[in-house]
Amino acid sequence: MSYPEPRYLGDGGEVSATHRRADHEPELTYPSGNTAHYLATGATTNGQFGLYRWEMGPEPSGPQPHFHRSISESFYVLTGTVRIYDGTRWIDTKPGDFVHVPEGGVHGFRNESGEPASMLLHFAPGAPREGYFEGIVDLAEMTEGERAEFYLRHDTFWV
Repeated sequence: MSYPEPRYLGDGGEVSATHRRADHEPELTYPSGNTAHYLATGATTNGQFGLYRWEMGPEPSGPQPHFHRSISESFYVLTGTVRIYDGTRWIDTKPGDFVHVPEGGVHGFRNESGEPASMLLHFAPGAPREGYFEGIVDLAEMTEGERAEFYLRHDTFWV
């Protein structure tokens, strides 16, 4: 493994860092009270990655086992206990635990602890996951065909 080809070709560097305060309001608040914070989207990282803070309330929530064909997904638990499916079993993960799922890897996550939990979700490359996060609230109103198209468009395949 080696470093990729340079993407920045300037001589002296540039002022281009971004900063987001911890108390920034979430971009999404679901009817359940769960929230999604868009820390870095594929659009803001030139497609390199997407990073989101996912905050779950005490009620059970989270997707069942699925996989992605074009993106990897990683989980870093910040608070609480999050159950993460590794393709063979559900693992109770705690703060500081990290799970990486390569493209094609079956995974899922749930908060079944009865307590709030939060984690970082990292996608690489930086696909536009915001459309998926924003669209899942409308799944109940979609026809079966619309749901199938939605999942296909957002590289989500249920097992």
